[in-house]
Amino acid sequence: MKFLVINGPNLNMLGVREPQIYGSDTYEDLVRVITDASVSAGVDVEIFQSNYEGAIVEKIQKAYGNIDGIVINPAAYTHTSVAILDALKAVAIPAVEVHISAVNEREAFRQVSYAGMACFETFAGYGFNGYVMAINALVKHLSDNTAQ
Repeated sequence: MKFLVINGPNLNMLGVREPQIYGSDTYEDLVRVITDASVSAGVDVEIFQSNYEGAIVEKIQKAYGNIDGIVINPAAYTHTSVAILDALKAVAIPAVEVHISAVNEREAFRQVSYAGMACFETFAGYGFNGYVMAINALVKHLSDNTAQ
């Protein structure tokens, strides 16, 4: 199995950006967590981060036929990007949404997740461990659907 992990805008600033919300661990720390979780789950992983909506849409489109599952933290684009939603729907690759913070407990504008509408599960508020949970959920989902 091969997974694509997509991280949206400002996640490259982890460790600097609002540490009271996101903690002091860096993006490099997150990449290590994702890599270790993928090795433990027995899957190959490609990790991608961009601050640009179009780059994220293109990465999703290029995953078609090449990737078995997507873990996506669209960050601020969660609440604004119909383009990312449409890309996820277009490729129809099983996807899980992740948020480091508990977005459902934050500002009112963060209550709508467009990308989440194309995901079969969301993990929010679990910190970096949400990525581990998402990878494991994707493995289970794909294994369950293959067995049928």
